[in-house]
Amino acid sequence: MEAVIFSIEERRELVRLYRRLLRSAGDSLSKDDIGNLRRLINRVAVASGVVSRDMYGFNLWLRNMHTALIVSDEIGLKRASILSILLFNLVMEGKLELKDIEKTFGFDVSGIVKGLIKTHELYVMNAAIETENFRKLLISFAEDVRVILIMIADRLFLMRNSKKLKNEEHQVKIAAEASYLYAPLSHKLGLYKIKSELEDLSLKIQDREMYDYIAGKLNETKRSRDQYIEGFIAPVEKQLREMGLSFDIKGRTKSIHSIRNKLLKQKIEFESIYDLFAIRVVLDTPSEKEKAECWQVYSVITDMYQPNPKRMKDWLSIPKSNGYESLHATVLGPLERWVEVQIRTRRMDEVAERGLAAHWKYKGVKGESGLDEWLESVREVLENKDTPPSDLIHDFKLDLYDEEIFAFTPKGDLFKLPKDATVLDFAFAIHTKIGSKCVSGRVNGKNVSIKYKLRSGDQVEIQTSPNQNPKQDWLNFVVTSKARVKIKQSLKEQASKQVEFAKELLYRRFKNRKIEEDDAVLMRLIKKKGYKMVTDFYTDIANEKLDVNSVIDQYLDLDKKEKELTEHSERSIENYHAVIPAEEMSTKEDVLVIDQNLTGVEYKLAKCCTPIYGDDIFGFISSQGIKIHRMNCPNAPAMFSRFGYRVVKARWSGKSGANLPVTLRIIGRDDIGIVTNITSVISKENGVSIRAINIDSADGVFQGNITVMLNNTDAMNLLIKKIKAVKGVKQVSRY
Repeated sequence: MEAVIFSIEERRELVRLYRRLLRSAGDSLSKDDIGNLRRLINRVAVASGVVSRDMYGFNLWLRNMHTALIVSDEIGLKRASILSILLFNLVMEGKLELKDIEKTFGFDVSGIVKGLIKTHELYVMNAAIETENFRKLLISFAEDVRVILIMIADRLFLMRNSKKLKNEEHQVKIAAEASYLYAPLSHKLGLYKIKSELEDLSLKIQDREMYDYIAGKLNETKRSRDQYIEGFIAPVEKQLREMGLSFDIKGRTKSIHSIRNKLLKQKIEFESIYDLFAIRVVLDTPSEKEKAECWQVYSVITDMYQPNPKRMKDWLSIPKSNGYESLHATVLGPLERWVEVQIRTRRMDEVAERGLAAHWKYKGVKGESGLDEWLESVREVLENKDTPPSDLIHDFKLDLYDEEIFAFTPKGDLFKLPKDATVLDFAFAIHTKIGSKCVSGRVNGKNVSIKYKLRSGDQVEIQTSPNQNPKQDWLNFVVTSKARVKIKQSLKEQASKQVEFAKELLYRRFKNRKIEEDDAVLMRLIKKKGYKMVTDFYTDIANEKLDVNSVIDQYLDLDKKEKELTEHSERSIENYHAVIPAEEMSTKEDVLVIDQNLTGVEYKLAKCCTPIYGDDIFGFISSQGIKIHRMNCPNAPAMFSRFGYRVVKARWSGKSGANLPVTLRIIGRDDIGIVTNITSVISKENGVSIRAINIDSADGVFQGNITVMLNNTDAMNLLIKKIKAVKGVKQVSRY
């Protein structure tokens, strides 16, 4: 952190933010809190005339003020969290000690500060996923939920101000973390509004072309959407008013990120998405009438519009683990369009918008046992130090994004599980021993296998056997992190026992044949046989895939050859010349610079995103060498999140590259000659040739892909512009 002048403009902004924060905090901050805080700000930030800046160049006091406002206004945390955010940098800079904070502001504040310092130090040490620091970071998250909420707020501030980050690498890293860690955490903690904003802002950085396309389409269709919502709402509103209910009803457009996911998942065009928006009814009702009035509204809407029973979701009877309560119905509205309707009360809406903090407001911090259960399961995953980094983030995310179901034991005990949970997941949820010995189940009185996927409301009885042990294929169908962790632990223990058995068996056979074992020769034999892991070699012996006597014979042959070679080398060393194979270099003209300034490095262009000269790119070190991907490659977020240590910088050099394939997605009216006109435009372009055409036509609309060979993005953009000018063409985009 660098100390620089605290400018007059920054001081004015600090005062403005400070006043806003005091209004937002209300009476949660006492006069003593405000007095002590003002003295610290004046003494450290204002009077000294200098201020520390973070690695991105942000004034730390202003960054923390903004974060505290998000925490207060948008999440609903007050005194302890606000004070912790404003104080922890003073401790980091050595201007205040934790014991001073505890003495002045209390143990609760100092505890959060301690958690924030720990997470900050881990980031400074590089908490990339491949490091042990990332595990520590997540564990510190799991110690106090408020630390998670504050870090989410801080990340939201950074994402909202990402334009101010001049370093593109910082932008990409912050966006990647927001999408693979902070957005799922926000979802789990019920901060749906923040989760959607983080995802949209991440998409804006990671795939600006897609973001702008969807945003533009939403803007174009806004008027017709508003008219449709108005027509849908009017009769419902009239009926509810006549019933004497007090409520608000409005429509909201779904997030750009969720629309993008639909486009990719369903492989459809924007115009084919029917559920771009949802209608929300928010009731003003006393707590004792909440459920009854929600069901009344449901009855009115489903009488008026045909419901889809498969899309009905009841989170009134059994809320989600994060406190979310609502009633969802999907109904067939005017013009035969499906519309999602959400029905909830004012209290439920506040919990849905502001998550756990709002839930605590109504039920107290200890009011939601589901949170404690989740944190405990997270700790279980994180504290298993044998879990490799890639599995760690996978298991962690399993408990973040989930649609919940609930199932019961024969005694009526309720277990909440993620969607697609199996009988085996249920068994591990009850107890690790029951899961490990599970052989089948009875669901609603019927015998089922351990792979059977449960549905909400199922009554499940687990059948066990003392002879059962976890199998490798179990990992293919369990979905809970607890089940995965426990199965892996058991498999590792079994493998360890097998390895010890195989080692003992091999040792005895060596001894029986009166052969003195040389570990170095044995290791070379194992490598020669193609084993990357020594344990795999011993496991194959234990499973009788390798014959012990055959292994010993091969060992003797190798040992004999090595001794003969050594003798020969010693005799003729004077005339010995080693033949060193020349290093394979790229024969391509150097149009790429890898990492800092490396040229002449062998690389391949990834087939998943087919980059061409001019694209924003990065290199990824794979088992086949370095592969070059576009920054907006659909696989990029996963690469950055799971294998960040394999990512290297890459940029184009020179003026242009070789001709490479680019696929264009074209949609238009099915007019006579339109395809001929398009191909004519392409053929007239210098240095551009057609490689493949695949066109489909239905209901007066044609759509298809044309693959062309060209050498840079300028040529591609010019070609797209010219194709768009062809009469009848509605849309052209890079596929």
